Amino acid sequence: MQRLYRKRIVLGVGGGIAAYKSAELVRRLLDQGAEVRVVMTQGGSEFITPLTMQALSGHPVHLDLLDPAAEAAMGHIELAKWADLVLIAPATADLIARLAQGIANDLLTTVVLATDATVAIAPAMNQAMWRDQATQANTQLLQSRGVKVFGPASGSQACGDVGFGRMLEAGDLVSCAAECFQRQILTGKHVLITAGPTQENIDPVRYITNHSSGKMGFALAEAAVEAGARVTLITGPVHLPTPDRVTRIDVVSARDMLAACEAAIPCDVFIASAAVADYRPEVVAPQKLKKDPTSGDGLLLQMVRNPDILATIASRPDRPFSVGFAAETEHLLDYAARKLKDKNLDLIVANDVANPSIGFNSEENACSVIDRQLHATVFAQTSKGKIARQLVTFIAERLNQV
Repeated sequence: MQRLYRKRIVLGVGGGIAAYKSAELVRRLLDQGAEVRVVMTQGGSEFITPLTMQALSGHPVHLDLLDPAAEAAMGHIELAKWADLVLIAPATADLIARLAQGIANDLLTTVVLATDATVAIAPAMNQAMWRDQATQANTQLLQSRGVKVFGPASGSQACGDVGFGRMLEAGDLVSCAAECFQRQILTGKHVLITAGPTQENIDPVRYITNHSSGKMGFALAEAAVEAGARVTLITGPVHLPTPDRVTRIDVVSARDMLAACEAAIPCDVFIASAAVADYRPEVVAPQKLKKDPTSGDGLLLQMVRNPDILATIASRPDRPFSVGFAAETEHLLDYAARKLKDKNLDLIVANDVANPSIGFNSEENACSVIDRQLHATVFAQTSKGKIARQLVTFIAERLNQV
């Protein structure tokens, strides 16, 4: 269940009597550490009040496609991009039919069309409606497009009938949701990841560093755990919680990080997402440097090169599958391809950090992954959590080809 920790779930509530179970579902998802935003159809809001769902989720409930306040920021697109999973529970026969036909005539169906997250439905309807050929055909069509179908269960129904059509209970749906993040493509593999910035001391008070937040590296660690790997995360100074089931090692300088990486080997995959300082002061002052009135306004620091962590690990006789990151502000693909070749890498992830929406400290990312044949695979802008899962899947596929 810990696979749901910090996962972003849009819960869609359709217009069926089973909507009363959605309230319990919100609570159960929150208990597992998920973040939940609720989208209700007009029918759903007739069965259970938006106020109830707002109180349980802790966030305003989204109801209308054409909400002037939300649409100022394209609210349905923001929800679609925010979600890691869109779970529709209950999913009525009408809602399933509209989804199958790609109809986007309310907020929930529009979010489904606009999202690149996993979509899952929990059917809930009368047993005869569930058995109907049209409903079965619509459900199978959705499954063929990758939509997950949770249930339905068999049992007594509100109308008095008995049969398949009952929505799964909240606990069962939470388990199904967790399985959406269970991809054992790296089972038995040791993945070593670096994250965050490094700090290079000038004196006991001052240091040189960069703007890296570590968010991408931490998201990669979480995604690798989901994929079944044993993960060691070596991070520079950041203020982020340690992902569950990750071995975290905190370091400060580039030399500290290299030593920690070498101590953590052997590993199967090395993902170097840290923004390591290329240079450090040649001499670290033992006391705080003071202004020298005879030297004018300047301060000269003699800098020396730091060891190249990625090149060092990738050149070892027991080298792991090595993945680098290239954070550039210009000539992105050219510089990344040169780094791939110079450092003997298997893959390199190129990031345009000049773009503030995907640069340092942002919540989203977009990247291109270049392989040894200099073929670039583009990953469109989305949350760093989604990008991380896409990258881990891509890396695992390439690893299996080696």
